[in-house]
Amino acid sequence: MRMSLHADYALRTLMYLAVHDGHRSIGEIAQAYGISKNHLMKVAQRLVAEGFLEAVRGRSGGLRLAQAATQINVGQVARKMEETGSFVECFDPATNSCVITPACRLRHALAGALEAFFRHLDRYSLGDLVKDPLALQESLL
Repeated sequence: MRMSLHADYALRTLMYLAVHDGHRSIGEIAQAYGISKNHLMKVAQRLVAEGFLEAVRGRSGGLRLAQAATQINVGQVARKMEETGSFVECFDPATNSCVITPACRLRHALAGALEAFFRHLDRYSLGDLVKDPLALQESLL
């Protein structure tokens, strides 16, 4: 399994904001990670819509965590940011054209594996991921 760039960038954005005080711009975060500012804007909009971030408007605006890092659950972020409906074709009834779906047990096995993945992530908060903020800050210079 491979996590989407959308979910990856979401988690990295949250980690960045967790180790930097105040609010930060999308451009600053994108530059720190060497990623597309345009792609990160879409990720940030979704994080704001899902309630993980707050957008600070104005000339010196930016993004900040909507709650303490210890209150943001990594599993919840992954569930909101990952598009699991397209993990395999048969997960999405609207686009499923697989002829063996009625008799196939693969869908059930894969759904269980995905749920186990998310349950494992549920054991971590954003705060757990940034236990050593100074090391992370130094890595992002």
